[in-house]
Amino acid sequence: MASLEEAREIFSKDLYATELSGIEIDEIGQDYAKCSMVLTDKHKNAYGGIMGGAIYTLADFAFAVASNYDKECATVSLVGQASFLAASKGSKLFAEAHLLKDGRRNSFFEVSVTDDLDKLIAIVSFTGAHV
Repeated sequence: MASLEEAREIFSKDLYATELSGIEIDEIGQDYAKCSMVLTDKHKNAYGGIMGGAIYTLADFAFAVASNYDKECATVSLVGQASFLAASKGSKLFAEAHLLKDGRRNSFFEVSVTDDLDKLIAIVSFTGAHV
């Protein structure tokens, strides 16, 4: 099993998530990942709220790490469905990806996005394809 540092090195190549969005991998485990993103003005929409795309990017990255970390076969997303539940008043978001079911061809993950005030911001469901 790879270390957290090895996972960070592997996924550092996802420049949109890591460099442009500022997402970091905080924890990894078997079919699990926790990632975080410090919120800045670049994550806000015209009304001062956090862009849905920023929230989705964080969830998608957590899914990518959880579904591909220490795996022999790559997994890509087929379907991603986000339910945005609340606006964040915090300064940091966290995404925790958990495997719900793994099949021969597909996998199913749920990602919960919370802020540093322990508010549930979004739930994102992913169907992944093993390629």
